[in-house]
Amino acid sequence: MHPQLTEKKLVCQEFIQALEACHANGWSRWTGACNQVKHDLNMCLRKERIDRTTKNREDAKVRRQKTEQAWKELHDD
Repeated sequence: MHPQLTEKKLVCQEFIQALEACHANGWSRWTGACNQVKHDLNMCLRKERIDRTTKNREDAKVRRQKTEQAWKELHDD
């Protein structure tokens, strides 16, 4: 299991558990039976990452606007 999956305690938990259960059966892992479960987990993690980066981008825009406003006020004085 990837280390980043163990840190995702709340996000995508049901997908992580489903993949672990699928991997518990040794042959399923090697015959491709877990491919769809893994794909579902990857899509969940991808969505979580996109949501997180979108939020970070919006927060950065707000911080940048505050900084620009502070510089403008400083130069106006």
